[in-house]
Amino acid sequence: MKRYHIIFKGRVQGVGFRFQLKMLADRIGLTGIVRNLYDQSVEAYIQGSQNQLMKFFEGLENINFAIIDSKEIFEMDIDEKETSFEIVY
Repeated sequence: MKRYHIIFKGRVQGVGFRFQLKMLADRIGLTGIVRNLYDQSVEAYIQGSQNQLMKFFEGLENINFAIIDSKEIFEMDIDEKETSFEIVY
């Protein structure tokens, strides 16, 4: 089990990116959150098995309308209490 903090930069706000990330995470079975940041980037925390996380990163290739210019990825400690993936407003 691993947990990552990811900052997505590019055209990722106003294009349904958070909703698509939630759908992808739910389909794979990941837990975590996603939210917009004030600098027009999007922040996500994702948690799951190595296989689930690989599927998540592969699934980013199929996100519609958004353009991910870069992503900063940081490994974090596991959150044992987390049970779902949520969009935070």
